[in-house]
Amino acid sequence: MRLTTEDHSAVIAYLDAAKKSRPSLDIAGHFGVSDRTLRRWKNGEVTPPAHVVAELQRLLDFGGSTPNNAGFRFIDLFAGIGGIRLAFEAIGGECVFTSEWDGYAQKTYAENFPGIHPINGDITGIHEEDIPDHDVLLGGFPCQPFSIAGVSKKNALGRAHGFADETQGTLFFDVARIIARKRPKAFMLENVKNLQSHDKGRTFDVILRTLRDELGYQVFHKVIDGAHFVPQHRERIIIIGFKDPVIFDWDMVDLPQKGQHRLGSILHGTTGEPFIESDGNEYYDHASRKVPDKYTLSDKLWAYLQNYKKKHQEAGNGFGFGLVNEGSVTRTLSARYYKDGSEILVSQGDARNPRRLTPRECARLMGFPDTFRIPVSDTRAYKQFGNSVVVPVMGAIARAMQPLITENTATMTFADRLAA
Repeated sequence: MRLTTEDHSAVIAYLDAAKKSRPSLDIAGHFGVSDRTLRRWKNGEVTPPAHVVAELQRLLDFGGSTPNNAGFRFIDLFAGIGGIRLAFEAIGGECVFTSEWDGYAQKTYAENFPGIHPINGDITGIHEEDIPDHDVLLGGFPCQPFSIAGVSKKNALGRAHGFADETQGTLFFDVARIIARKRPKAFMLENVKNLQSHDKGRTFDVILRTLRDELGYQVFHKVIDGAHFVPQHRERIIIIGFKDPVIFDWDMVDLPQKGQHRLGSILHGTTGEPFIESDGNEYYDHASRKVPDKYTLSDKLWAYLQNYKKKHQEAGNGFGFGLVNEGSVTRTLSARYYKDGSEILVSQGDARNPRRLTPRECARLMGFPDTFRIPVSDTRAYKQFGNSVVVPVMGAIARAMQPLITENTATMTFADRLAA
């Protein structure tokens, strides 16, 4: 499935990428349009024809050959900005398919992974037959409610049912149908901790029964806190599975003791600030050695947050802002951080209002390297990092899975893959 032309932000990303990869090319002339039409495509006034998107993908040289030294092939579903991909590429994997519906996330992904295949859109519109063969399926699928009533009715009537009936209409169904058809050697899925308790545990039960009983995989799950690797409490459930029997234990995942990482290690200026060319002085003014004033809360917003916290404290509730300093471990960074930053406010002393983290600090809080580019607005960046994964957690899981997914994979012939 090609990227939909309605997604203007993604079209902009493709146009920008094409300009970078072919700087001498007259893009407007290539498509037989005026510069004005090209500008209207970019600003969203006019939707370009479908063939334009396809041709932009061709200009970006998508579809190149597979590296011979790749230890295994994986697909990146609900890819976000590529945090899981970073971890599995680091252990020698090759990404052969990406799906992410959000155009702004696609832009960040494309900026950081100028790959050999296009970024596909909504996975629900992609047929499993059109997805390349792969050894590992990866995805942080969103949690959606499953309809249990329909399954109960079918049971009462004695009708057969399976994952297609129990999970239809949820995004987990798309994971299940791809696994059912492509039969990867392994999978790794990530979700919020509360997936286990959603709908009194029935949602998680459907997921496990689907993966184990319907699809026949050996399945393991565990809640892991990002605080093992970064100064942030962020508990997420990890579900991994293997097609063939393996010897696996969660003790194989190397999790350092929590409490070793403090906020000062990711804040601007606390341990020296490297100049990041793609950032410039956007997030840190290197001349004055300070974070720009735009990240400091206004008097009005700071007063509102203090009054809000006081009101809930008097009512016996724990709601309110989270004020942190260099020695802190923060609350969970959320996708709503752009609204007021209340869950993680950095103290600047009694003389100044606290400030938000900058997008670069958010990237560091999630374990992304400083080489990771942030090509979107602050608002979009906050949403993207708040929705992402703690990269070092994914790295620890990937390293534990590596010997189990690379065994015999590198030597498999094309015929072996067809038979698998």
